Amino acid sequence: MNVVTVIKRSPLVFPLACIAAVALVLISEGSYWQSINGLHDLENERDVRERILGLERSLLDAESGQRGYLLTQNKDYLVPYDREIANIESAFKSLDAYYRDGPAEIALLRQLHKAAAAKLSELALTIRLQNDGRSDTVTDLLRSNIGKEQMEEVRALSGKLLTLSSVSLAESRLALRRTLMLSRTGMALLAALSLLSLYLYLRHANLNDLHQQELKHVIQAERDGLAAEVALRTSELSELTKHLLTAREDERARLARDLHDELGALLTSAKLDAARIRSRLVGTAPEALDRLAHLVETLNSSIALGRRIIEDLRPSTLSNLGLVAALDILAREFTERSGIEVVCTLSPVQLDPETELVVYRVVQEATTNISKYAKAHQVWLDLDQVGDTVHVSVRDDGVGFDSTRKVNSTFGLMGMRFRVEAEGGTLQLTTAPGQGTRLQVTLPSAMPAHA
Repeated sequence: MNVVTVIKRSPLVFPLACIAAVALVLISEGSYWQSINGLHDLENERDVRERILGLERSLLDAESGQRGYLLTQNKDYLVPYDREIANIESAFKSLDAYYRDGPAEIALLRQLHKAAAAKLSELALTIRLQNDGRSDTVTDLLRSNIGKEQMEEVRALSGKLLTLSSVSLAESRLALRRTLMLSRTGMALLAALSLLSLYLYLRHANLNDLHQQELKHVIQAERDGLAAEVALRTSELSELTKHLLTAREDERARLARDLHDELGALLTSAKLDAARIRSRLVGTAPEALDRLAHLVETLNSSIALGRRIIEDLRPSTLSNLGLVAALDILAREFTERSGIEVVCTLSPVQLDPETELVVYRVVQEATTNISKYAKAHQVWLDLDQVGDTVHVSVRDDGVGFDSTRKVNSTFGLMGMRFRVEAEGGTLQLTTAPGQGTRLQVTLPSAMPAHA
């Protein structure tokens, strides 16, 4: 549709539509954030009230534990006493953080701190006196009703804080109602404005139909041109991505060779030097021999780490032993690392070295995803060739997932799919929540399998 023509023929449609859209966004966003803030305030007030009431309960529970201990001398009663003291400290920390900007609440909270501290001091004093064998003094303290007065003061201060919280809670509810009413009124006005815009638009619908017929041919021509351009750019990007993947694998191979040749030689040389030094120190310096043994262990660990890094960069088993052996070793290492059993059914296949590397990387990525997300107990890995087609399957009995929902973790799947499609194959994922996951890869073989 030619927007300029529509605007010229209906000068009020576009401005009204823009005003309605902007107003709708502003009212919607404003109401949303005000409602969110109101709900957040209500939740905070509810949490504060629970903290205040929990503070009273904790003091009562602590007093119950103290009384139980004084009556029975059983230290098991001190377990809830100690626990409730920790809960009281946690409650005060939360209340201090929440009321840091309220002068009236801060003043009440300070008084509550003092009253609670006095109550806890009285409880601790009676326990200490009881432990010292001064039961008469404890009895006098209990009969003095000082604990009751302190607890009443705590209740009074808590009640004042709850009253302030109730006022704040009422204000938050009122603000939320105002926000909802404002949103309701704004939506009603926008509905009226939208109806007016629709009426003006329908008046010119017949004229727009005529222009649409003329524009269809132009749009189709532009669409065809864009489709050709997209296909060209997609092909170029695919070639570039394949080149980058190949360059990355080549760089990994070069880095693996450098690590194997240079780092391996250095570590091996250092290990040999340590062995020569050890032979000369035998029977002369036991402490030095111990340090030297630790050095040898460190060198062995470094050599093993270097081998693991080299294998991650470029699996030597793939080049030396073939795809079947490389996948079998990968499955065993995965089982040792994750504790998940892998059932392998691997048959020899005919693939180019580059395609074998793609299969290895896909299986490696699939097992990595299984260990991270699947929560599986068993994995089945299959490799076979039927005619001129190679089939690879990785299946688990894990939790599965919703394949229609787009998440960040699907980038690994996208990378696997591109690798397979770059080699002329296809990748199919079958999964559902609670039903495990199956990854199937189909690739053209280098030559048909022998019967």
